[in-house]
Amino acid sequence: MQRWLVSLMCVSVCTFSVVTANSAAGNASQLTQSPPNVNAVIQWNRTLLIIVRTPGAQPATVHPTRSFAIMHAAIYDAVNAIDRTHTPYLVRLSHVSRFASQDAAAASAAHEVLIALYPKFQAMLDNQLQQSLAVIPDGIDKAEGIDIGKTVADQILASRNDDGSNAPPIPFVFTNPPTAGAYQSTPPNFPKQPQFTHWSHVTPFALEHANQFRPGPPPSLTSDAYSDGFIEVKSLGIANSATATPDQSLTGRFWNGAIQNYWNEIAQTAALAHELTTAQDARLFALLNLSLADGVIAFYDAKYTYNFWRPITAIREAAIDGNRETIPDPNWLPEVGNTTPDPSYPGAHAVVSAAGALVLRSFFGNNHFDFSVTSEVLPGIQRTFNSFETANEEATLSRIFAGVHFRSDLTTGQTLGSRVADFVVDHFLTPAHDRDDDR
Repeated sequence: MQRWLVSLMCVSVCTFSVVTANSAAGNASQLTQSPPNVNAVIQWNRTLLIIVRTPGAQPATVHPTRSFAIMHAAIYDAVNAIDRTHTPYLVRLSHVSRFASQDAAAASAAHEVLIALYPKFQAMLDNQLQQSLAVIPDGIDKAEGIDIGKTVADQILASRNDDGSNAPPIPFVFTNPPTAGAYQSTPPNFPKQPQFTHWSHVTPFALEHANQFRPGPPPSLTSDAYSDGFIEVKSLGIANSATATPDQSLTGRFWNGAIQNYWNEIAQTAALAHELTTAQDARLFALLNLSLADGVIAFYDAKYTYNFWRPITAIREAAIDGNRETIPDPNWLPEVGNTTPDPSYPGAHAVVSAAGALVLRSFFGNNHFDFSVTSEVLPGIQRTFNSFETANEEATLSRIFAGVHFRSDLTTGQTLGSRVADFVVDHFLTPAHDRDDDR
């Protein structure tokens, strides 16, 4: 019988290094640090990253990918109303001058969205808007761009007013005593409730419905696939593993943050390296964040359909799983300490990373790209990659080394993320065939 002895070393061409800049959560002073040649799309993506990394800023029951999708959809439709090279996401404006300022439209749209979503940050956001607009020459083109951005943002916000994101989470009932395969609150912190139990009921941004690409169930507890995944994560994902290499353990800790933030920063790096225009950046970040937001809705649909237990529960409770090849360890803890408080299948990092990599490969038409990523949770630590796909693979496999996912969670998650992103890229923000030349 073939077992789990597959390639477990770093699948990417990667290195890690320590940098002097602290990659932890930013603060308002960082808003002034964007170089003048960075367009408004990237500036405001950075601004939103600063907000969601500020403790207490993001509502605990609203997933931050919603904010990124709303903001970048508004930026895209505002800029595209001027550029007119692609189909709108939602808002179509007529009689818009081609000379209106795209940067003013982007900044105005982003500002309007963020003051609605994060009103406590209005002073900071007003200051950022002033900085964004200060580098744009005054005149009718700038004024029209500002009006376009605000108009589009208000319509995008209105379209999301009743999307289900403000609904209270659905109470989750844990089985007592534990049932084989059923999700349980995980030690050592034992959350009282899992997170985002209501999120599959949020209206998708692009998908027709949350379960459009719902995967089949996780492997049976007596299957070879389950046994292999159990043995693998038990050995490699345990705290202070004697089996995992130092690089694998570092990988598990490196990616143990908000995975969508990593992919937005990867997109920033790629956009700057390719010297994209404002219109190109607007489309790239909209495609990325629409895909990530719907990927999250889709994986929560699957997670709370199957309610599959996490590795720490499976390993500690292995005596009840009916599988002679899984040996319990009642004291087992994962490398990263606490396990994310939601069911295991499918893996969020896998969904988001596969979606992010697919969007970037599709947009740039090339998988090869040399870049570095800085960890959200290990200040000053970077890892370097030679393609979007190698970053995707490492971020995905990191969850085994972190001790929080089975391999089947990840392979299924990659398929789900790819299907969501492929749907978005194929059906949204596509090239416009009939261009309106009205001014």
